Amino acid sequence: MKRIIISLLVLLLIAGTSISLQAQIMDERPVDGLFADNGMIEKDPIPLPTIRVADVTWQKRVWREVDFRQKLNQPFYYPLESHNNWRSFINVVMDGLKERKFRAYDISNTDELLVPITYSEIIAKQTDTSFVRERRPYPPYEEYDTTIIRQFDPSKVMRLRLKEDWYFDKQRSQLMVRIIAFCPVMIVEKDGKEFTQPLFWVSYDQARKVMAQAQVFNRHNSAERRTYDEIFLKRMFESYIYKEENVYDRRINQYATGMDALLESERVKMDIFNFEHDLWEY
Repeated sequence: MKRIIISLLVLLLIAGTSISLQAQIMDERPVDGLFADNGMIEKDPIPLPTIRVADVTWQKRVWREVDFRQKLNQPFYYPLESHNNWRSFINVVMDGLKERKFRAYDISNTDELLVPITYSEIIAKQTDTSFVRERRPYPPYEEYDTTIIRQFDPSKVMRLRLKEDWYFDKQRSQLMVRIIAFCPVMIVEKDGKEFTQPLFWVSYDQARKVMAQAQVFNRHNSAERRTYDEIFLKRMFESYIYKEENVYDRRINQYATGMDALLESERVKMDIFNFEHDLWEY
């Protein structure tokens, strides 16, 4: 009788151990990929060359606009929902502001970084409350008042403005560029027309740490983890110039429209290219 009881206890112990091990195995998260990956990119920003005032012999400031709807710029816009450490550019920026890793500045007429603005203030500005009177779709079809709250929608951010300085460094005998700040721009539809609504300016130098750790989708090779910092420094985006520094401080669309504005934007770009080209003799 004692042997039977001992045998039953051993069987129960073995069965309990098996169930416990099976539960532990089932609770483990499956590896979603070729290997276990925590999704973190531990990269430092690419070091930039030191600039000496005495070495800068020529300089020009221009403003560019990057349209996320163009094919080359689509990695800035997608994915609409973050997953596998892939986030759209605006989500990376908003997460950085929310975590106070860098600071945003309010929109000014001169595009200067003057007035700091917090994450809460940005969200509050994009939250719109309206009161609408509607009619019920069933008898007696009475009217009622309702409140519609429109919150900030990151998918509406479809453009990005860049403020950058082009300069010639005589020490390196090279024409170089430095991005100074960027500004996300929303596309707002009203009465069947599209309007641009700039949100805020961010110093690129302050945001580089975050940009260097934010992964961008690589359509050619997913094993090569590109970051937004690399995309900007390698100029892997399509853009057009909408303003150059001038005595009137005006944009191109203020004195040219349609095809003339496109040609003027191309002229500014070619002037920068020709400046370096004309320095050398062949």
